[in-house]
Amino acid sequence: MDSHVDVLIVGAGPIGLACGIAAQKANLSHIIIEKGCLVNSLYNYPLNMTFFSSSERLEIGDTPFVTTLPKPKRAEALEYYRRINGKFDLNTQLFEEVIGVKKEEGVFIVTTTKRQYTAQYVVVATGFYDIPMLLNIPGEELPKVSHYYRDPHFYANQRVVVVGASNSSVDAALETYRKGAKVTLVIRGPEVGPRVKYWVRPDIENRIALGEIDVYYQSQLIEIKENTVTILTPDGTVKLENDFVLALTGYRPNFDFLRKVGIDIPDESPMIPAHNPQTMETNIPGLYLAGVVCGGLNTHLWFIENSRIHADMIMQHILEQTASYCANLEEKS
Repeated sequence: MDSHVDVLIVGAGPIGLACGIAAQKANLSHIIIEKGCLVNSLYNYPLNMTFFSSSERLEIGDTPFVTTLPKPKRAEALEYYRRINGKFDLNTQLFEEVIGVKKEEGVFIVTTTKRQYTAQYVVVATGFYDIPMLLNIPGEELPKVSHYYRDPHFYANQRVVVVGASNSSVDAALETYRKGAKVTLVIRGPEVGPRVKYWVRPDIENRIALGEIDVYYQSQLIEIKENTVTILTPDGTVKLENDFVLALTGYRPNFDFLRKVGIDIPDESPMIPAHNPQTMETNIPGLYLAGVVCGGLNTHLWFIENSRIHADMIMQHILEQTASYCANLEEKS
């Protein structure tokens, strides 16, 4: 395998794949490095998850995403992106983690857990699903606590506390309730989150109104023990018997990795990594960002549907840079 490419892409999510397709169209050699499986973040979504976006808004490579459902499910998305990877014969290396990127004499040297590559340009499209936002409370390290939710059957007939007011929290609360769990929602704000899917909101509100799912608003979990949890509410602390905690409080980009490769990131929230929104180039010439990682802690800014354009923006800028470089060489000669 050739260890030198024009464009090396970190991350084989939908936007990383879109960057690979755009590189192909620009006649640029590429490689996509992914530390997990293909579209790893989507694979780790809840098994029964339904996307907020319609299928056509998840399409890449001008390839239709065909489904009979109004909104596609996780399994359909995995199949679609797997077929995309095969259709375009993308140069994708899976289960290989990028651990270092440095630039020497105008060329990037990229070190992974398996080998070393060189590239003229690097695109970081790593998303934000790998690192959960921690509660930082006693007991969070207990085995009964999870920051990811996969399947409701595991929680059948158990006392489950779900922390958060987002789509993931609400979906987990409803699905585990329907498998027989005794569910309690703990929400910091005064209501269910404003971005909860419009077809799900009435369901969770009705379950709460009927007392089928308990909820503590303007509250927070402050301690987790083997068989109990303690919640700070406006009326004081409440201790509940508990078997499992789903702390679905959101995720963040791998800021340590971004800083390690030299990308400037402000210390204050929302910690948006430095990049030019017209070209997606970072403070390091030739190093680009693509997809949801561009939003820092504002993880609601970028989705597949509105960040697909990053791929073409980046490749257009690379082609312009290449043309400018070649023109300068001709002038000097």
